[in-house]
Amino acid sequence: MIFNICKLTAVLLMLLALPASAGDRAGIGFIGYSNTGSYFAYEEFGIQDGSGFAYANLYVLDLNTKSRVEGTPFRQVIENETGSIASAVAGVRAKAKPILDKLDIGEPVDIAALNADGALNTDMRKLRFGRPGDGMADPDQDYELVLSTIEDGIAPPKCAALGEEYVSGFALTLTVNGKAREVYRDTAVPESRGCPRGYRLYAVVRQYDGLVSFAPDMTPGMVAIVSVYSMGFEGPDRRFIAVPIGS
Repeated sequence: MIFNICKLTAVLLMLLALPASAGDRAGIGFIGYSNTGSYFAYEEFGIQDGSGFAYANLYVLDLNTKSRVEGTPFRQVIENETGSIASAVAGVRAKAKPILDKLDIGEPVDIAALNADGALNTDMRKLRFGRPGDGMADPDQDYELVLSTIEDGIAPPKCAALGEEYVSGFALTLTVNGKAREVYRDTAVPESRGCPRGYRLYAVVRQYDGLVSFAPDMTPGMVAIVSVYSMGFEGPDRRFIAVPIGS
């Protein structure tokens, strides 16, 4: 009996020693592009910290206006702890189906570059990639996307109370064959983004094209996927921002 009590005490002490925060790390899925390449849709999903509820959000972007399509995003929360992420995803896709069908969205995505969550020794502020080679040939051309943070107070005023724990917005610079240009810069941080603690480059995607090896320019329809980490109930929560960066 004494031995069992000692074992239980040791386990409790180990649990108390674990980090107190455990944020909500959303996953991402790419719904695809419209047939014309003018629209792009993606979804994020996970388990809410605090409530333990499964959720899914689905976003639709107009790449010509570089803004969300009216009436989006769609959101689904399964408000019980036994609900599954699969159920949340199915629910949000059902809500989005009329718009996805109307805009003819479903063309597959080509991932040009990716900073995977498990990648080691990776600079999460940069993605370097090239135009896919023909067959087994190496990629050619040279593209580099760089993320920089903005800390000049463009976040909502409530974030100021967090002091050094938050940053404001971000900017993206794309270099193509040695020529750099800024392709995006936050001018304000929307309330929906919360109080960001940091940003990372997650991926660069474009509409799949089996003949891209012969395309003179990869940038049409190109979208950067940025991870944003904002303060949640139990720690930093990750969500995704899609930024059109194509020409």
